[in-house]
Amino acid sequence: MTHYRSVLITGASSGIGEALSHALSAPGVSLHLSGRDATRLETVATACRARGAEVHPQIIDVRDQTAMEAWIDAAGPLDLVVANAGIASGEGRTGGERLERTRAIFGTNVDGMLNTVLPAMAVMAAQPAGADGLRGRIAVIASVAAFMAIPDSAAYSASKAAADAWTVASARGARARGIQLTSVCPGYIRTALTARNDFPMPGLMDADRAAGVILRGLAAGRIRLVFPWWMGFLTRMLGLLPPGLTGKLMPNRTGESA
Repeated sequence: MTHYRSVLITGASSGIGEALSHALSAPGVSLHLSGRDATRLETVATACRARGAEVHPQIIDVRDQTAMEAWIDAAGPLDLVVANAGIASGEGRTGGERLERTRAIFGTNVDGMLNTVLPAMAVMAAQPAGADGLRGRIAVIASVAAFMAIPDSAAYSASKAAADAWTVASARGARARGIQLTSVCPGYIRTALTARNDFPMPGLMDADRAAGVILRGLAAGRIRLVFPWWMGFLTRMLGLLPPGLTGKLMPNRTGESA
């Protein structure tokens, strides 16, 4: 598997971000980790240091463009950046989605992603290319929710669709600059987001296992990584149905995937 010497991960205090931080920790590795909860982030940092990594935790709001640019510029050079920070609604079809929550979801899942990826691309573009011709790799954590309009998670599914589409569409141009862009679209992962779901979650995967799948996909140079594959296939098929029929087929539920 590819060895990364310098890694930056947003949303590293739990879930996939935490699992990736653990998986990438090793002597000689420098980890730049951000989150919103200082206590949880320091817990992750302590565990990563115990594995031999040099860890630089940072409490930061990914929606703050200026702060993100300054943090990422100071962290470089970077081998791998993971734009993982994301939030969901969880308010459901019957309660609707409050305006301020909708804006926060798009602000974090779309603007926050761009505030991570664009400065990272600028840093990487100035780095020398490795033996594989790459100057760096960037993973954007989207979701299989990107493939269909989920009635009770409107902002979440739409924001993940935007993140996935932008990443895939930008991948070719980024590759010409020596940067690998990968959109990661997982199904249900055992995280704080899914812990509150009160319905069956087919294909539920532990975050540690998901981290392994992601790292293998990055090493393989995937532009879009969807797992489990059948969940991606199912959501794509549901997304092709007439909206009225999709609404009837979807269970009355609240919650998110990744």
